[in-house]
Amino acid sequence: MTTAEFDSVRSLARVHADPGVYEPQEDSLLLCDVAADSRLVPGARVLDMCTGSGAVANTAALLGAREVVAFDISPRAVACAQRNARSVGVDVDVRLGSFSEAAELEPFDVLLCNPPYVPSETAPTGMGLHRAWDAGEDGRVVLDPLCTRGAEMLAPGGVLLVVHSEFSGPQRTREMLNTHGFGASEAACRTIDFGPVMTARAEWLEAKGVLEAGRRTEELVVLRGDKR
Repeated sequence: MTTAEFDSVRSLARVHADPGVYEPQEDSLLLCDVAADSRLVPGARVLDMCTGSGAVANTAALLGAREVVAFDISPRAVACAQRNARSVGVDVDVRLGSFSEAAELEPFDVLLCNPPYVPSETAPTGMGLHRAWDAGEDGRVVLDPLCTRGAEMLAPGGVLLVVHSEFSGPQRTREMLNTHGFGASEAACRTIDFGPVMTARAEWLEAKGVLEAGRRTEELVVLRGDKR
């Protein structure tokens, strides 16, 4: 796919995020870029976990996936993603649920995930917008079960692509994937300025010793896991 063709896909995949639903940002865009560059999606059966507004799922459909199934634990996000798929004109099966529900389906060829990964002082509760990013003190409330259960959802030779922040332990993700049926590697990284959520948590992260004083940038990382 040429740059112009992918720019067209990006434009078509733009979505509306309802109040309380995560609006696609740099992490979503990076994951979509990697999915396109990987050339894994055309003709594949694709699973998008933590779909939010459905931007990643819609992109997979526009890239030529044979089938796209998307899950989110938020009823509001599911309704938003369903409406966005209809608006874009793509066939995406959006469902309410998480890893257990996805694992009950036939195995997928590609698993895409932009999970909540921002470290938070308290464990995430409720169904507000904060659930789209809050992920516990180490940022791994969703990442850890994704690493341990991802292989259940993939066919032999299937591929997992997950985006997260340097502050949520990409090295731990790599190690866990390697331990749970994958060969893990870094697919892409991108440095971005802090958004409002990370800016609000900067002093706390500095106090924890994981952020240098005065620094207000983070590295987003996409890791690839090839199922063995």
